[in-house]
Amino acid sequence: MTAGFTSTALRRLPIGVFDSGVGGLTVLRALHERLPHEALLYLGDMARLPYGSKSPQTVSRYALQAAGMLVARGIKLLVVACNTASALALDDLRAAFPQIPVIGVLEPGAAAACAATRSGRIAVIATEGTVNGGAYTRAIHAIRPDCEVSAAPCPLFVALAEEGWHDGPVLEAVARRYLDPLFATIPPDVLVLGCTHFPVLAATLAAVVGPQTRLVDSASTTAEAVRETLRETGLGAPSSDTTPTVHYLTTDTPERFARVAAGFLPAALHPREVELIDL
Repeated sequence: MTAGFTSTALRRLPIGVFDSGVGGLTVLRALHERLPHEALLYLGDMARLPYGSKSPQTVSRYALQAAGMLVARGIKLLVVACNTASALALDDLRAAFPQIPVIGVLEPGAAAACAATRSGRIAVIATEGTVNGGAYTRAIHAIRPDCEVSAAPCPLFVALAEEGWHDGPVLEAVARRYLDPLFATIPPDVLVLGCTHFPVLAATLAAVVGPQTRLVDSASTTAEAVRETLRETGLGAPSSDTTPTVHYLTTDTPERFARVAAGFLPAALHPREVELIDL
């Protein structure tokens, strides 16, 4: 574990969370709801988003830099709140930071999808990098080899989510263009939202695919995985800590981060609450 801290001080360290932008705030929100005693440190690498269209080597380099910044600040656990980085850089991150648990969003999402499906047919929507790398298919087949997995990249969903277009005719038209081919023959009964931006679009996506298809949100399943890891390792914050901090970092302007974050958080964020950093 992190050196130089007593047991109680270690437990009071924040959970570090990073994403290429603000999509990981869906994970942060789920963590805050399920673990109200935990301090949280969030880094949105908005200057270099999206990760989904970058090469695996670039994604790994960016992820190691973002994680290194959080580890240097002092964290007890790292959450990779980016499906692309989880798919392409998780092994590198665990090798680079063996002193702390590292949890990605992909494995919990795959496990939840396998538990939810009745027919064995699962569809995954994500960024190009996540889909092209086949990480979700491998993770699902590692748990349920019998499952039939289809996947489609949906890059415009990221832009629409960040612009605050969480519903309306434009989003519905784009959703039908992306999803109709996945549901054209025998439809899946589970749709994995394989990008942390996508949960804010869930109401429209659910309406497009219909009630027979269950949506799996990697944010909530990741929060459960973090809670279990804290329990197993004894790293959970003392229950007496009733006012934990949530601190935000970004590599782009705090004003832009706060504006876009408004669509992902329950309350407005002021730019002065966001620290500008350079990686």
